[in-house]
Order: sequence, then C-alpha cells, then structure tokens
Amino acid sequence: MAAFVKSLDQKHLVTVGLEGFYGLNTTKGLEVNPGEWAASLGSDFIQNSAIENIDFASVHAYPDSWMPHDDMEAKARFLSRWVDSHISDGDHVLKKPVIFTEVGSLVHADNQGLADKDILLKTMYEKIYESAKKRQAGAGALIWQLLVEGVGEYSDRFSIVAWDNPSTYKLILKQSCRLKSIFAKSIQSRKLNKDPCSGNLP
Repeated sequence: MAAFVKSLDQKHLVTVGLEGFYGLNTTKGLEVNPGEWAASLGSDFIQNSAIENIDFASVHAYPDSWMPHDDMEAKARFLSRWVDSHISDGDHVLKKPVIFTEVGSLVHADNQGLADKDILLKTMYEKIYESAKKRQAGAGALIWQLLVEGVGEYSDRFSIVAWDNPSTYKLILKQSCRLKSIFAKSIQSRKLNKDPCSGNLP
C-alpha cells in the first residue's frame, strides 16, 4: 500500500499509524511493551516501520489504557522507556524520524487526572526536545485529542479543551515553540505579530 501511495504522489509522507508495540520476534518486546499481550497482536514496530516507502515511524502512547491498574510512578517509568526505545530505534535501526502520533491520558469530568496528564506529557516532551536539539529521530508528539469549545459531542475520555486546561495548553504551546525554534527556516518567521510563539521561545 505504501508503494502504491508513492506511485501516485512521491512527495506524500506515508506512515503506518499503529501503536508501536514490539512483536514476538523483537528481543526487547517484553522489556519495553506495556504487557506481554502487546507482542501477540500481530504488529511489530521495527518490521512495519522499516518498509522502504514508510517515511517516518509512528507510535502511540496510552499508559492509562494499557496499564489501568498501575500507579502513576509505574506509568511514568513505562513512558520513559517507551519513548527512549522508539527514538533510539529511529536513530540506530530505522534511520527515520519518529513521531508519537497519538498521546493520550485520561481526564475525568471533574478534571481529576489532569495533573497526571501534565506529568506524562512533560516527560515525553522533554525527551523529544532533547532528541530534536541534536537533530536525532525524535520529531514530535500529537495530543489525542485537543478540542475547541462547542464540539463536546466529539469528546472522549482523553479529550481536553485548551482554554479549560491552561496548564496542559501551556505545555503544548511551549513544546511547539521550542520545536519551531529548532526547525524554523529563519529568525524572521518567528517575529510575526500574530505568532503565538512570540515571547514563548526557550
């Protein structure tokens, strides 16, 4: 399928879009996966991402769903290993950028869990930023899911509205601006009057 897409549009970036679990043939699967069950689902991060026409590796991160009975410390340790392992594989095995295309933490109606969400998000952001600064494989992380007011019917247990969750919004903005400062083509592009990164660069 990736080859077919490329035959239609050589400039179209293609990825797999799976969770990033390591398969049964990957020796570190038990060490890095959230549980033994993850290796038996029929996908493998290395094999899927190594396909020639796959431009960047895609990974998800849902520690609350994958480890529902673990405490916050265990989830943070898992996430740290998870991010490190996939970025390292992007650098040394795949030679491709790695984007965490879905990152989600549970937030309840009373905003319980928001502090945990921020801790996990900051952990991921710091690792990606450190990798990006060195022009290594860590390329970004996308929230699942960020909503605007008035679209509550599309909400799920992972959704946040930026203006209702200022601490999370500030983390997202800061990370966006930090990555922009690395990848921006010119300093002038960061000085536009309506640039939300004005005054928010590291």
